[in-house]
Amino acid sequence: MFCFFVVLLSCTNKQKEETQSGETPISKATPQSKLDSTGTALLMTTVGNYYELKDALVATDAAKADAAAQKLLASMSDLQGKVKDSSLSLQIDTINIESKALMAATNDPKTEQKRVHFEKVSNAMFTLLRAADLKNAGVYRQHCPMAFNDKGAYWLSNETEIKNPYFGKKMLECGEVTDSLK
Repeated sequence: MFCFFVVLLSCTNKQKEETQSGETPISKATPQSKLDSTGTALLMTTVGNYYELKDALVATDAAKADAAAQKLLASMSDLQGKVKDSSLSLQIDTINIESKALMAATNDPKTEQKRVHFEKVSNAMFTLLRAADLKNAGVYRQHCPMAFNDKGAYWLSNETEIKNPYFGKKMLECGEVTDSLK
């Protein structure tokens, strides 16, 4: 009996330590949305490709950002074939247009123009995920109040730890979690 309580207590403490360290506990629930299972899987692939784009901008790597935007476009094309809801299609169109514009911004070595388009991709992605009623996906909406000359800008992350795609290493931890899709 005593051993049972020791094991239970150690598991509980480990979970608290992981949560307090900034790491997001892995959800065991399967992501769901108002789309069918195939559509939800495509949606999750799209979110993963979005995260690659975000991470490339965190690293201020224009080539990786272009490659990630290309992958995002491909997954959006797959998703668009599955979506019948016009409100979702509108967001997909916006993400497609802004991803192409992001890739076209080639003369900017610091990726500043890419970040301008990324903000629009981020806002459309959040609207898309909310409209699709995505749940159990561990998506966090984060905000940097200093981006774009203190106008502020949002992005999505799969963790609560802030890694700012608008400033990269200059202000890596500037921002806060403002919303989540649970």
